[in-house]
Amino acid sequence: MAKRLSLRDFQESLSARLLSAKRGETAPPMLGFRAGARRWLLELPDSGEVVPLPVLSPVPLTQPWFAGVANIRGGLHAVADFAQFAGGAPTPRTDRSRLLLIGARHGINSALLVESIEGLRPLNALRAIDRPTGTPDARWIDAAYQDEQGNNWLHIALSELLQDSSFLDIAL
Repeated sequence: MAKRLSLRDFQESLSARLLSAKRGETAPPMLGFRAGARRWLLELPDSGEVVPLPVLSPVPLTQPWFAGVANIRGGLHAVADFAQFAGGAPTPRTDRSRLLLIGARHGINSALLVESIEGLRPLNALRAIDRPTGTPDARWIDAAYQDEQGNNWLHIALSELLQDSSFLDIAL
């Protein structure tokens, strides 16, 4: 029996392949975002959906980095303040703040509160580097890159993040 593919997954995959072909890339582009003082990368198929910051319902007795629960089109999503989770200051909530719905592909209604979306970054335009000093020592950070402007980017292995016990354990 053939594996069933949702229309959304098919469209995301097709979009990534078309963008890559148009730019002559062999690797899919990465979605760049800013959380705290760091720039982060997610593979485009893992990035899910980006939505404006809705009202978040706080959840008592949870970790300080757990921002609350958001209702996105009738589905509840657990929201982590990603900058704070990664050891930084809480994310300021501005008109540039966004929720990055990351878990749908993995069957988890999870979202990251991020400071801003920085757009697509083709992997072939980035140079691999050693992890910068002060980078969290986490399994879910699997690579570091630098762009032509000298900005450092940390690549998130999303499946590792979604399995990390410190990310899953939101209780105080």
